[in-house]
Amino acid sequence: MKLHTGDTVLVITGKDRGKTGTVVRVLAEENRVVVEGVNMRTRHIRKTPQQAGQKVRFEASIHASNVMVLDPKTKKPTRIHMRVDAKTGKKERVAAKSGEVIVRVALPKAKPAKEKQAAEAEPAAPKKKEAFWKRSKKAALDGAPSDEGDVRPDEKGGAHPTTVHRQYQRESS
Repeated sequence: MKLHTGDTVLVITGKDRGKTGTVVRVLAEENRVVVEGVNMRTRHIRKTPQQAGQKVRFEASIHASNVMVLDPKTKKPTRIHMRVDAKTGKKERVAAKSGEVIVRVALPKAKPAKEKQAAEAEPAAPKKKEAFWKRSKKAALDGAPSDEGDVRPDEKGGAHPTTVHRQYQRESS
């Protein structure tokens, strides 16, 4: 396919005929392109207990035959030819109307949504927690409340209320 990301194109057919935009994504296997601000669709997202419902607008792909690259010199739609550069020996794209070389523009790659969320949610310094039975033993021995609840030793050394109750039952019988 002769279209690349970053190309400025004109839509020549369809409901968005006459609109210009930048190619955001090329789907070469399907011979389709996603153009910025063209073929807008709305996806309705159902509300959840954590998030309100919303309408998300996004660009859907259109067939590559429905767009033409704008000539960098005349700013009019043109076809693209390929030629080999005599100096470097590399192929380059050339505008058919003016003969001007179409330079490939590198767009910054966006991180996928999952990676963004993982990077934002990751804490700077993760705390290493002790096992719960070690925390409650320490709290019982120190006489301080633990983060598990208010557990304090009694005069017999028992830490849990049920343990204390069972000890009194054994002594009384």
